[in-house]
Amino acid sequence: MAGAGTGAGTGASGGGARIEHLVTSGQFTLDGGSWDVDNNVWIVGDDSEVVVIDAAHDADAIAEAVGDRRLTAIVCTHAHNDHVNAAPQLSARYDGAPILLHLDDRVLWKQTHPDRDPDGWLSDGRRIEVAGVELTVLHTPGHAPGAVCLHAPDLDALFTGDTLFAGGPGATGRSYSDFPTIIHSIRDRLLTLPPTTTVHTGHGPTTTIGAESPHLEEWIARGH
Repeated sequence: MAGAGTGAGTGASGGGARIEHLVTSGQFTLDGGSWDVDNNVWIVGDDSEVVVIDAAHDADAIAEAVGDRRLTAIVCTHAHNDHVNAAPQLSARYDGAPILLHLDDRVLWKQTHPDRDPDGWLSDGRRIEVAGVELTVLHTPGHAPGAVCLHAPDLDALFTGDTLFAGGPGATGRSYSDFPTIIHSIRDRLLTLPPTTTVHTGHGPTTTIGAESPHLEEWIARGH
């Protein structure tokens, strides 16, 4: 049974855009196992239009948070079921708002949605505009082959999905994941961003690039 709680947060202003936060609950399923999880759903936009980052578990709760604003895209940081399971239902409620995913995660997407493809494929460097700000796609494989992060410089924000958390990298112990790859992604694509950048994660609390960057060698040494 999926449940939801809301908590609104506002990042630095950029063209009137703000960041809103929703937590939904359900199960993550992979490799024959299932785990109860709470997911962060991020909504970026203004009073007129928004994008949803990771439509997890509960389309009704997400639609309630979006309200009557125009949903311009549903952006998937990766295709593990707990990040995409509500995406088709949410899209249908908003006149077919496009679901966007990196092509390298199509194999994972098909485990949850075998009869429906995403509406478009993300690529490194693609820019998604909403409410006067740009979200730049950073391809950051490791947790999943098509994992991406979204950098919004105008909001001093980075949406990392399950690539980087408060305390280290996302898990790499299951299928389609690789620890050296995620370390490469974090070191070369994320820790080079300004230290003040707020990291909005796929699960758990936010952090900053500055708070995480000193710990890279510790993560490498522990191997996860």
